[in-house]
Amino acid sequence: MIFVIIFIAHFIFAFIIFIKKYKSDGLSTAGMNLVLIVILFAVGWTGTTMISKLLMDQEGFGTEFNRDAFSLTLLTVIEIIFYSYYYRPIFIEGGKEK
Repeated sequence: MIFVIIFIAHFIFAFIIFIKKYKSDGLSTAGMNLVLIVILFAVGWTGTTMISKLLMDQEGFGTEFNRDAFSLTLLTVIEIIFYSYYYRPIFIEGGKEK
C-alpha cells in the first residue's frame, strides 16, 4: 500500500509540474522537466535501495514497510527537500504563494 501512495504522489507531482511549465514556458521545457523528474526518481530509488540494504534486512519493519518501502520513503523525503528548493519560483510569485 505504501508503494501505491508514493507512486501516485509522484505521478500527481509530475503532472502538476508538467502543466505549470507547459503554461509558462512551452512543451519542450515541460517535457524536459518531466524527464528530469523521471530520471531523478529512477536514479534516486537505486541509490536509496543501496543505502537501505546497508541498514536493514529484506523484511524491514514488517510486511507493509519492508526494505523497498523504506527506500521509497527515504527517496520521497529527499525529493521533497530537493524539489522544494528547485521548483520554489514556480509556486511563489511576488513573495506570495500561487
